[in-house]
Amino acid sequence: MEITTVGNIASELQRKSQRVTFMVLQVVAGLFIGSINIVIHAWLTVATIRVARGAAVKRRTFPSLHLVGVMIATVLLLMLAHTLEVFIWSTAYAVLNAAPEDTDLAYFAFVNYTTLGYGDITPVARWRLLGPMTAMNGVLLFGWSTAVIFEVLRKTISLQTSFAPS
Repeated sequence: MEITTVGNIASELQRKSQRVTFMVLQVVAGLFIGSINIVIHAWLTVATIRVARGAAVKRRTFPSLHLVGVMIATVLLLMLAHTLEVFIWSTAYAVLNAAPEDTDLAYFAFVNYTTLGYGDITPVARWRLLGPMTAMNGVLLFGWSTAVIFEVLRKTISLQTSFAPS
């Protein structure tokens, strides 16, 4: 039978305090990295909308072909944004040593960001919250991209309709 002493209690409290402190550090790191990605996404979203608006204002002989072109450009720019964001996460994993040695960090970041979750690679124990933080960031930014794609499609069709001969 273990005798509870003040030393044992103090030691246990210190261990719990260290775990909580490191958990807060993981969340802060995840929020910081996620914030960088939000800035990237905002910049490329604004660029996407500007390109789509500029293209939509012009009259086109073949409106369906024009719509296809606008949508392709929109999706490609947003895919570029997501790819940059994944590489931001992979760089963070490298800086923080958050993945096991010899891990393909780009692959690991893509699996987490897209919530694919193969499970073949897991973060090192001390950084295990970065995986869910990456997934949360990816889900939010994919949702944002979906809204942008829908709005560009809606606006392009609306402008084409307003230019149609009556």
